[in-house]
Amino acid sequence: MAVFHGKLLDAFFIRPFYKMMLEKPITLKDMESVDLEYYNSLQWILDNDPADLDLRFTVDEEVYGVMQQAEIKPGGSSIPVTQENKREYIDLVIKWRFVDRVEHQMHAFMTGFAELIPKRQLQIFDPNEVELLLSGIANIDVKDWKYNAIYKGEYHGEHLVIQWFWKAILSFDNELRARLLQFVTGTSRVPMNGFSELQGSNGPQKFCIEKWGTEKDFPRAHTCFNRLDLPPYSNYDLVRERLIQAMENTEGFGGVD
Repeated sequence: MAVFHGKLLDAFFIRPFYKMMLEKPITLKDMESVDLEYYNSLQWILDNDPADLDLRFTVDEEVYGVMQQAEIKPGGSSIPVTQENKREYIDLVIKWRFVDRVEHQMHAFMTGFAELIPKRQLQIFDPNEVELLLSGIANIDVKDWKYNAIYKGEYHGEHLVIQWFWKAILSFDNELRARLLQFVTGTSRVPMNGFSELQGSNGPQKFCIEKWGTEKDFPRAHTCFNRLDLPPYSNYDLVRERLIQAMENTEGFGGVD
């Protein structure tokens, strides 16, 4: 009803929720900003041979204080996770974690939502745009943002590339600022008490810019750490141009981890 009447929600949902609204697949990278420890475990399995872990196609979950085991595919308790089927295992774990456990609730929510906003109209948006549609764009205080930023990898507040970065931010309208914040942190929302209380996946985590790559690279983001990897571009126009391209093509070249 809030969207139908043009009202904004003072609420925050995780990125997979917006993807579920659009019926888009949820990936391992989406897990990183939600549960870093869980993500690291699945990433290790992806990067290594899981044979020694003696895993099966099952997951453990606590139900009313009792630990239970659930199969994530028929007969999963007798199917070992191997080098050959580990990608399927990871995909099914992610599906169980985000989709299967709330399937009925999500179906009820989307049924009601579709009565007001038809699915075909919603699907013209990407997940970032859906967040802005639901929650709107808060006025972003660039001075507070800059004051609470930290730098790594040879960058510092007086570095020319960093000065160009903040000059670009000042040149953006509020919507573009929100999209950049969304690109780096996973949400366009600023904490009630400002950027000093920005949260990462493991608690308080300030906005960070780290030197990375070459001028040929695009900026990339690590949403669990609120970190922007910014290449050492040679001029202001290139900094501004590449920031906009990174925001607009997140899915295209994998600019977000």
